[in-house]
Amino acid sequence: MTLRQPLPSLKPPSGLPPPAVGAGRKGSSDVTRPLRRILYVLPLLLVAVVAVQQRSVLADGFAHLGTARWPWLLAAVGVTCLTWVAAACTRQGAVLERLPARRLLATQFAAGAANHLLPTGLGASAVNLRFMTVCGLSLTRSSAALALYLLAESIGRVALLGALLVAFPDVLRPGPLLPEGALGPALLALGAVLLVAAAVLALVRRIRTAVFSFLRTALGEARSVHTRPSRALALWGGALAFPALQAAALILVGLALGLSVPIAHMAVAYLAATVAVALVPTPGGLGSVEAALIVALVAVGGAAAVATAVVLAFRVVTVWLPLLPGALTLGALVRLKVI
Repeated sequence: MTLRQPLPSLKPPSGLPPPAVGAGRKGSSDVTRPLRRILYVLPLLLVAVVAVQQRSVLADGFAHLGTARWPWLLAAVGVTCLTWVAAACTRQGAVLERLPARRLLATQFAAGAANHLLPTGLGASAVNLRFMTVCGLSLTRSSAALALYLLAESIGRVALLGALLVAFPDVLRPGPLLPEGALGPALLALGAVLLVAAAVLALVRRIRTAVFSFLRTALGEARSVHTRPSRALALWGGALAFPALQAAALILVGLALGLSVPIAHMAVAYLAATVAVALVPTPGGLGSVEAALIVALVAVGGAAAVATAVVLAFRVVTVWLPLLPGALTLGALVRLKVI
């Protein structure tokens, strides 16, 4: 009869304390906790910086609000709130999985603030990308959904503008929205960018493989979404509703300040101005959107002084009033690990 030999003791070497249970998890928490605190405060600091930089515009906008008819302004605020609902519908329509509705809506509110703090929509894109990955989507699928959203929103905006220009062909010509002599250089710059991109894809195999893999994923996601009527309706319905609601907010502010321009003409002016400045890399279009909107409203027949007042009041209602609560919501979502 043989006795089993006892297993050797797995004691740590002398002089070393035994490893603490959960030590690695605690160390990770110690690193992420200060980072999340910084991210919680950062949106508020960015709001303060942007407000100081745009203080004259902000002061003029609030001054004009004092002379407006408040029922129209309250309606404009309500329509602005609906834009976040439209954005949430479009985001949901871009993925097959069902996203948590309340968190999705809160994320769109926070993304609106982030969009005005970083250039060319990077803030909103980063917030939504993080939200989708936290919800369990892979980074590749989240990026594909983000690309589908941006494509649908762009198509919806251009389609609305095209429909209005067909219905009212003599309302606005593109000339006033573009600086004199800017069209030629802009087309040359676009052509150069396309040539460089094509050369990089042709010469760098790793980038070409990554781009083609992403395109296959994006096309597969788009096909899957369009096999579900509810998702397709949310995607394209939201994509059309979002710019339409933004244009409606401008119309309501124009009515509040007595702008003597037909409603359809104001909608054309808004859509044309936002399409014209879509590629301008300024945070939330601050500065460029105001200038383009004023020019567009004057081009459709508005008086310059009243058009300026309308644009400043419109930006206060749609940008500045939601900016601080949006930044607070963004910080709260970071703190709660929703994003």
